[in-house]
Amino acid sequence: MTTGSGTAPAHPAETTPAAARPARRGAYRRLSVEERRAQLISAALGLFAHRAPEDVSLDDVATAAGASRPLVYRYFPGGKQQLYEAALRTAADELELCFAEPRSGPVTVRLSQALDRYLAFVAERDTGFSALLQGGSVAETSRTSAIVDEVRRAAADQILLHLEVAEPGPRLRMMVRTWITAVEAASLMWLDEGKQPPLAELRDWLIDHFVTLLAATGASDPQTARVLRAALAIEPAEGQAGALARRLMPVLGDASHLL
Repeated sequence: MTTGSGTAPAHPAETTPAAARPARRGAYRRLSVEERRAQLISAALGLFAHRAPEDVSLDDVATAAGASRPLVYRYFPGGKQQLYEAALRTAADELELCFAEPRSGPVTVRLSQALDRYLAFVAERDTGFSALLQGGSVAETSRTSAIVDEVRRAAADQILLHLEVAEPGPRLRMMVRTWITAVEAASLMWLDEGKQPPLAELRDWLIDHFVTLLAATGASDPQTARVLRAALAIEPAEGQAGALARRLMPVLGDASHLL
């Protein structure tokens, strides 16, 4: 139908001023390749944090990310194994940062702050952390094992930096790696025990363990003895190292017969 002028009436939307038109809801923004990849890894990390890798499917990851299974394969053609390794790499990068602390103040204070971050990481990713360190997962490969070992070595390097040791001897290096292994084992047992004792108590006990292990190693290794003396020199009497020394005295009792 036409008007008298022979012109068809305009569509209502065309006669409405642009400013008066309702805005489109939830305008879609295409994610970049890196943004989409990060989104998928983040979704996978959330799932792997509380479920063993073998209990997480690509469909689970796709659903959590609001994506499709083909899209997950587009970014991770190696399937779940490739996605798991990428998620593990991201978690490892975060875990390595736990021990990065400004090198000032007493060493026990620095390690306490580092352990607070480490144990918070463990607490937030309980099942995934257990699966990661206990091994035996179907997703475990030489590459995933290498990533885990890299975290341990990075943590050891950070601790040696706090101790201001550029070239550690075998005894000191072994002592630091032994302590890191003890921290991992204690973290797993802590999860098994329902996160008891409280995090602060576990942290302080691990610091006591570090100081004691350092002293025991220093008794037979001159380099470690020098490191221990330098570390204790900046520890305040009311600090954790001093408190440990005072607690040890009544435990040891009269040990003069051993001298």
